[in-house]
Amino acid sequence: MPSVRTLSKLAFGGAGVILGGGQTVLGTFSQSCPNPQLSCHNTTVVENLCCFNAPGGQLLLTQFWDTDPVTGPEDSWTIHGLWPDRCDGSFEANCDPSREYTNISAIIKSFGKDDLLNDMETYWKDYKGNDDSFWSHEWGKHGTCISTMEPECYDEHKATEEVVDFFQKTVDLFKELPSYKWLEEAGITPSDSETYTTDAIQAALSAKRPGVEVTLGCKSGRLNEIWYHYDVRGPVQTGEFVPANPDGPKSSCPKSGIKYLPKNGGGSQPKPTGTKPTTGVPTSTSAPGTPFSGRGTLNVQVDGSKKGCIISAGTWYTSGTCATFTATSSDSGFTLSSSKGPCGVVGGALTCASKVPATTFTAVDGKLAAGGNAAWSSNKVASGTTQQKVYAGADHDTGFEIVWG
Repeated sequence: MPSVRTLSKLAFGGAGVILGGGQTVLGTFSQSCPNPQLSCHNTTVVENLCCFNAPGGQLLLTQFWDTDPVTGPEDSWTIHGLWPDRCDGSFEANCDPSREYTNISAIIKSFGKDDLLNDMETYWKDYKGNDDSFWSHEWGKHGTCISTMEPECYDEHKATEEVVDFFQKTVDLFKELPSYKWLEEAGITPSDSETYTTDAIQAALSAKRPGVEVTLGCKSGRLNEIWYHYDVRGPVQTGEFVPANPDGPKSSCPKSGIKYLPKNGGGSQPKPTGTKPTTGVPTSTSAPGTPFSGRGTLNVQVDGSKKGCIISAGTWYTSGTCATFTATSSDSGFTLSSSKGPCGVVGGALTCASKVPATTFTAVDGKLAAGGNAAWSSNKVASGTTQQKVYAGADHDTGFEIVWG
């Protein structure tokens, strides 16, 4: 059901409200929300979006398992984020650029939340070591889209206090979802040699959250993400999180042969999606780790190292914001489009424009392929904002590969 985005203040009370895990939201949020409806299940339009999450009614607590480099404790998954999805699997992103802060750790310290920051420094890790940048990305992209965390929902709002509540609630939820322990109790432990099935992993987690499944993310057959889905009755800060099934088919793991590598150097794990790359950030929460699915970026790899990306017209550069491409499945592969239009190989060159006939691409070992060939080339290496035309095949001087970001 649609919801009217009208934020009407209610009466506020005094002290902070206790969250799960014993932590508190900041002291000025204590709305009275009589008979709150469960998000994604409302039967009437809800006007007060300080008491009801819309349009992002389903909240996803997402976790990483990184092994190369090892990220976080060896016996714990780490936090990816808390994401508000619409109830149909789509989502908003970067809803308030004016609140996209880049000093998250300083904000948290300014409110005296040292315990929260310690938890984040342990369990909310960026695999490149840029934790504050990662936190800024998660808040700016997802946190600003949670309606109950709008500044108007706070009494005598103090600048950035909703940021602290976002991270506190995410950490508290994470502590209630000990993925490593739950899998271990079902005999699913990190191994260099053992493999597991999707059914076994789902059963282990469903035993702790009866009646619902999770989204499993795999990269090259290796388990690296779990998304826990919730509908929420009331505000995110103080409401009831009700376990829910995924709001669409998103899992990207095979039915069997899933590897769950240890965090002790036993194997090479592809880098996870979702952390902040050096040029541009994908705006998709489509299936974690699924190449050429949903929305993402086309990153250029020269000799195995990332060197820039493809921009909206289909050319290559190494400095600036990467274009967002949409991959749409077809009978024998997928098509790509950018803001310029469909993408195809025209006169041997990758081109995206309104009148371009779409080429059906495929993925070969996770790399973009045209006509079954994953080789691409250019007359020279791109430098800065100077664009280079991208040709299908290896006929030009500089060869490279294109991978999904």
